[in-house]
Amino acid sequence: MYSELIPKHLLSANRLFKSNHANLSSALTVSGVAGMCSKTAVAPLDRIKILLQAHSIHYKHLGVFSGLQHIVKKESFFALYKGNGAQMVRIFPYAATQFTAFEVYKKYLGKALGTNLPIKHADKFIAGAGAGVTAVTLTYPLDTIRARLAFQVTGEHRYNGIVHTAVTIFRTEGGLRALYRGFVPTLMGMVPYAGFSFYCFEMLKFVCMKYAPGLTCKKCDRNTGGLVLCVPAKLLCGGFAGAVAQSFSYPLDVTRRRMQLAMMNPETAKFGMGMWKTLSIIYNENGIMKGLYRGMSINYLRAIPMVAVSFSTYEVLKQALKLDTGMKI
Repeated sequence: MYSELIPKHLLSANRLFKSNHANLSSALTVSGVAGMCSKTAVAPLDRIKILLQAHSIHYKHLGVFSGLQHIVKKESFFALYKGNGAQMVRIFPYAATQFTAFEVYKKYLGKALGTNLPIKHADKFIAGAGAGVTAVTLTYPLDTIRARLAFQVTGEHRYNGIVHTAVTIFRTEGGLRALYRGFVPTLMGMVPYAGFSFYCFEMLKFVCMKYAPGLTCKKCDRNTGGLVLCVPAKLLCGGFAGAVAQSFSYPLDVTRRRMQLAMMNPETAKFGMGMWKTLSIIYNENGIMKGLYRGMSINYLRAIPMVAVSFSTYEVLKQALKLDTGMKI
C-alpha cells in the first residue's frame, strides 16, 4: 500500500542497500569464523613456534615434537592452548576484516586496473596485501598480548589475562607504542604474506576451474563460471598458498616476535631497539637458518593446514549462505 507512494527508483535503491548490507554482514561473520577455526586447529603449533622463535630458556634446546611433549609434561595438556583466548579475541576481527577487505579491494581493483597488469591475477596480490595491512593495523595490540601470554611458562607467570597484560604493557613499557612494538616488520612481512596467500589461492583456484574442472570442481549454476571447488581442492590450494607465503615472509615474522617479547627479560631487551637493529642482532648471533629462519619447519607444519582450513572454511560457509565463490574462466 505505502510502497505505491514511494518512487520505484528509491525502492530499488533501498533493496540494493539492504542486499549489500546483508552480504557484508554475512561476509564478516563467515570470515571471522573461518579465522577462528584455522587458528584453533594449529594453536599448539603456534605456541611452540613462539617459544622456539624467541629462544625460551626452557624450550630452545628442543625440537618441535619434543617441545610439544615437554609442554604437556611440564605444564599440562591445556598449556598447548595458552594464549589461544587472546588469539580468538584477535582473530575474529582480524580475519573478518582481512577477507572482507580483500573482496572489496579485489572488486574495485579489478574495475580500476582491468586487464592492463602484466601478470595475470596480480590485482589479487595487491588486494591481498592491502587486506592484510588493513587487518593487522586494526588488531596488532591483541597479537602482542597473545604472544606474551603464550610465551609464559607455568610457575613463571607475569600476566594474568588479556586485560592485565594490556594494562601492564601500557603502563610500564611506554603506552600505546609498546603495544605496537614490532609493528613495522609485521607490516613489511604482511605485504608478501597476505599478497602471496591470496594470489596463490586465487591463481590455483583459476587453474583448477579452467584446466581440471572434472577432478576439482562441482557444478553450481548460481556461481560465476557455473563451478565451485570441491573441499579437497580447496584444502590443497590453500595449503600450497600458505607454504609459498610463509617462505617469503618468515624472517620478518621472527623479527616481530623478538620485538614483541623483548621486554619480558632484561637479557632480551636489546631486541626492542628497532626492526633493523633486531634483524642485525638475530643474524649476527644466530645466522640465517638458526636465527632468521628458526622454527621454519614447524611453521610449515602450522601454516599449511592453517591457511588451508582458513580458505576452505571461508568458501564453504560462503556457499552455505549462497554467496558467490566462482570466477570468470
